[in-house]
Amino acid sequence: MALMRPPFNIFALRVMGSRFITSSSSSSTIIRSRNLSLSSPFSLSRSSLIFRPRSSFPSTRVSSHLLTRYGVSPMASMSSGIATEASHESTSSTYGSEQIQWGFLLHVRVELLACSSSSSLTAFWLQTVNAFVRLDYEGEACGGVEGVLEGLDPVRKRPGMYIGSTGPRGLHHLVYEILDNAIDEAQAGFASKIDVVLHADNSVSITDNGRGIPTDLHPATKKSSLETVLTVLHAGGKFGGSSSGYRVSGGLHGVGLSVVNALSEALEITVWRDGKEYQQKYARGKPISTLMCHELADESKDHQGTLIRFWPDKEVFTTGIQFDYNTIAGRIRELAFLNPELTIVLKKEDADPEKSQYNEYCYAGGLVEYVSSLIQKPLHDIVGIRKEADGITIDMALQWCSDAYSDTMLGYANSIRTVDGGTHIDAVKASLTRTLNNLGKKMKIFKEKDVSLSGEHVREGLTCIISVKVRNPEFEGQTKTRLGNPEVRRVVDQSVQEFLTEYLELHPYVLDSILSKSLNALKAALAAKRARELVRQKGVLKSSSLPGKLADCSATNPEESEIFIVEGDSAGGSTKQGRDRRFQAVLPLRGKILNIERRDEAAMYKNQELQNLILALGLGVKGEDFKKDALRYHKIIILTDADVDGAHIRTLLLTFFFRYQRALFDEGCIYVGVPPLYKVERGKQAHYCYDEAELKKLQRSFPPNASYNIQRFKGLGEMMPLQLWETTLDPERRLLKQLIVEDAAEANVVFSSLMGARVDVRKQLIKDSANMIDIEQLDI
Repeated sequence: MALMRPPFNIFALRVMGSRFITSSSSSSTIIRSRNLSLSSPFSLSRSSLIFRPRSSFPSTRVSSHLLTRYGVSPMASMSSGIATEASHESTSSTYGSEQIQWGFLLHVRVELLACSSSSSLTAFWLQTVNAFVRLDYEGEACGGVEGVLEGLDPVRKRPGMYIGSTGPRGLHHLVYEILDNAIDEAQAGFASKIDVVLHADNSVSITDNGRGIPTDLHPATKKSSLETVLTVLHAGGKFGGSSSGYRVSGGLHGVGLSVVNALSEALEITVWRDGKEYQQKYARGKPISTLMCHELADESKDHQGTLIRFWPDKEVFTTGIQFDYNTIAGRIRELAFLNPELTIVLKKEDADPEKSQYNEYCYAGGLVEYVSSLIQKPLHDIVGIRKEADGITIDMALQWCSDAYSDTMLGYANSIRTVDGGTHIDAVKASLTRTLNNLGKKMKIFKEKDVSLSGEHVREGLTCIISVKVRNPEFEGQTKTRLGNPEVRRVVDQSVQEFLTEYLELHPYVLDSILSKSLNALKAALAAKRARELVRQKGVLKSSSLPGKLADCSATNPEESEIFIVEGDSAGGSTKQGRDRRFQAVLPLRGKILNIERRDEAAMYKNQELQNLILALGLGVKGEDFKKDALRYHKIIILTDADVDGAHIRTLLLTFFFRYQRALFDEGCIYVGVPPLYKVERGKQAHYCYDEAELKKLQRSFPPNASYNIQRFKGLGEMMPLQLWETTLDPERRLLKQLIVEDAAEANVVFSSLMGARVDVRKQLIKDSANMIDIEQLDI
């Protein structure tokens, strides 16, 4: 097929996926798709994406011959798109190869590599899912179709696109992908128990008693349906339609299981169904054994389900393979609350039996029990809402707390935690604010006619959990952190307003309690505003001079500058002498700063250490819009001693940054410096170890009769300036940890528990986290 040259020098159009029909005219090239699933600055659904250059170029058509040549059947593509639009009347109780659909969701990415001076093009950048076909036009010669990535190669080439990162977050996401598939079986009514085992060899196995993945021959791929869903992207039984294996599900893109397979150095799967047991092994996305089958014993004929065990690939997860029990337990606990009829067992195996862990999660109370577990001093009884409207199931529980001054709102869509919120969370916020304002005026609780509560005042002390189940949810990206369905907002908004209005009218004492707390929040906000105005008038934070203890750097570009916040004059002196004065500044703090979790803004601005910190960083006044350009340093590094006091000071600083200007975390400005814990001297050689594991590894490398001396650093002041530069300050050799807030609601709970006035909550948090601590390393 001949491709016509466009009027620009180099133009690359990548079409990620296949289900598309192209047409063009002399003035535009149009790519149409049905049911697009895009994560981008904007998303499209059942619409056209049009690229219009300012100057025209000859027509370019992609023929059906080209699609067939590269493994895509236009007829199959179009029929698949039609099937997606079919009605979703019911979930099929049978689950076989006919429910396994395969194809490619269309994702488009346009790259403007270079243009001639006579033409230009508006570039739309969309997140890609699979680099499938690339059409290149270069200069006078017409490029053909090249760069085809087959099978699961795109996943191994760009793993971050599918699991978020190749660090601990992405590693745990592998577990969540398989776990979500098991949850989908439970939501469909076919599974009642899930077992998750963290094995001692850093593998994970997940077993459910659902229907089991189909194993018969798939008519399109000519492979078993089991191998199809494990080796083909966008293959699965959750694409909707009357023939779907699921009414609602969290696995929507058909890439979860195949992505885990691609990123595992080994994967073993066992399926029980139809009185038989099927087994197959894979390595890095490719089958290394045939599908084995044998009959089950008569007493086990009714046994069904799926067991998946995988070993993450060390070539992909270079930061190390280490699953955190508490992280996975937190996710499982959420799922158990969201699915009251489901039992989930989590087990961690260890060579040392005393270190093995086991928990069973089953919460018959659902979200009401979830809210109850988060609140200590409730203002009223828990309000629970459960309703289904327009095919959307809404399950919500909320309660105000008398001793909390921030809100905790958790949202879920098809049991997937939407960390970044979405239309369901926006709807709840808007409905709560509108309903309480309307009832306050209707019941004449507001003494002043012009009083109007904002959402921030209404939600003070609120704990709210909402779970929606949607047939066709629109998530942002494969990691599904935000729900985008506009119809969900309308249904949730209307349902919450109707229920709350009726409930609060029937329970006026609850309305009085909530509005009283909201009015107190409004008064406190007005008082804080007056305090900020007083700060501005007195110029406390607008001094022309910087703090006297600040050792500034010579660089004036904030992007190149970094500041070390250190503990005490001793550490400050060593750091100042060891730093590179061109771009490194040092601010020593005197002792422990004020715990702003327990004090108001007026006390915060009166504290000299906090004033110095605000002035040195250029933070401005709390409550003002964050401006990164106003920061004097774009890299703020907390550098404290490796003892209890150092950990406390670090926590106080993090609490200050989180409460005073949370955007610092979002912009990636907050870091923690990691000084070495040990210095090992053997002869004239000195080795530095940053943790216990490094020390033991170094000791094992020495001969059995070797003589050496170990020094344990507890304070930065113990280190010479040169040692501090070599181990902690030198950008080429130091170890820095960047801190980001992945879950603001959970972080809010942690800061309140750690630094708040409630001792019992802090005591419980310490008990829950005790198994993470090595008692021998405690600095008492």
